[in-house]
Formats: sequence, structure tokens, C-alpha cells
Amino acid sequence: MKNIKPILISVYVAIAVLTGIYGSIWGQYDYKGFAYNLGRGLIWPAVMFPSLGKAIGLLIIIGFIAFVTMFGKKA
Repeated sequence: MKNIKPILISVYVAIAVLTGIYGSIWGQYDYKGFAYNLGRGLIWPAVMFPSLGKAIGLLIIIGFIAFVTMFGKKA
């Protein structure tokens, strides 16, 4: 099982595409079109598990603060 990475990526992308198709036909945002729902499908773990989305947002904020603190302009 050396090549599990391509399989996992393929499964993730397949779930994203299926989520995008489902969302564009029957989902809450069906009026926004396929491209919008495909974008939501690409981040499907955060869409299906809202608390995970909040955790990802927190990590992005912490990363931004760390970046500004380390590489910001010194006064």
C-alpha cells in the first residue's frame, strides 16, 4: 500500500464533486449555481461539520497573527 495518497486525493475530489452536484440541485444554495456549490464541495469537511470550519478559521487567524508578529515592520 505504497500509493495510498493518490487514492485518498481521488476519494476527496470525488466527494467534493458529488457534494457540489448535490448542492446545486437539491441543496440549501441551489439558486447560486454549480460553481459556487463546487467551491463549497471542495471544503466539504467544513461544510458538513460546522465546528471543524470554525477550527479551520481559528487556525488561519492564529497563522496570520504569527506571520505579522514575526515578519511585521519593526518600529
